[in-house]
Amino acid sequence: MKLEGLHHITMITGDAQKNVAFYADLLGLRLVKKTVNFDQPEAYHLYFGDETGAPGSILTWFEFAGAPRGQAGLGAIHTLQLGVPSDAAIGFWEQRLRDAGYPSQRSDDGTLRFEDYDGLGLELVVADDGNPPLTAVHPDVPADYAITGLEGARAYAMFANVEEKLLTDVLGFTYLGDGEYRLDGEKRHFHWAYDQAQAVGEQGAGSVHHIAWASQDDDHLKWQARVREAGGFVTDVRDRDYFDAIYFREPRGILFEIATLSPGFAADEDPETLGEALRLPKQHEHLRAQLERSLQPVDNPRAARREAASEATA
Repeated sequence: MKLEGLHHITMITGDAQKNVAFYADLLGLRLVKKTVNFDQPEAYHLYFGDETGAPGSILTWFEFAGAPRGQAGLGAIHTLQLGVPSDAAIGFWEQRLRDAGYPSQRSDDGTLRFEDYDGLGLELVVADDGNPPLTAVHPDVPADYAITGLEGARAYAMFANVEEKLLTDVLGFTYLGDGEYRLDGEKRHFHWAYDQAQAVGEQGAGSVHHIAWASQDDDHLKWQARVREAGGFVTDVRDRDYFDAIYFREPRGILFEIATLSPGFAADEDPETLGEALRLPKQHEHLRAQLERSLQPVDNPRAARREAASEATA
């Protein structure tokens, strides 16, 4: 039994349309699901990823409209690492971000660091150590430069350089030293690291809510039992329509989720039009009329491009 790498990472934003503009238009990811928060259905939950919405490519956001900016600190993820194919791709993104008004900085190892509109820390890294690419199609992003999925994440913690046994002994991570870990699945891997905490954080726009690891469906209840047997407080299984989920906090304070690989984001939507219509959790479908009145419309740029092309040829 082993985890299959990353499933998704979920953040908070104060503006859903800016979220779509940055991640779907500027970064070229595909908006694969437009739905609402299971626990607070008045809030959007947006999912971005590759063409199919494959685990390992997925970034998601809860929108709490107008939320003040948060601050990463103790027990919080502070940086997400996105893969690109080459050093040439790094150069492409440096220019594209600059043209859009987002300054960036290259480190000595070639990593490109920048922030999104909410202040979330992002890094582009050359993905050259074995992850199969998970890319989306965007007319302004050449395929050779497209983002290839998530490669890693870094969090703040106390005792950052002390090996975390829950990761290694229970969840199957490999400890590499100096607060660095690697999770290897059958097809994908993920880099995870702790840095020494600088301050206590504050949740808000631009902060990370949780990180989810991917599980084979048949192993999900076994993972729940393993975490419980290790002394962790783990939730019951939550049906999230596109996957089942369990949640627990690891000892450094970060909220972990283990999510199943199926049924996937095409379970209730044609693969050709993922993310274009508002999809509601089964438990909230009776609220559709109310939510369609109260939620601010969010435009999907892919749908808008297709409509414009159709009008141009009409």
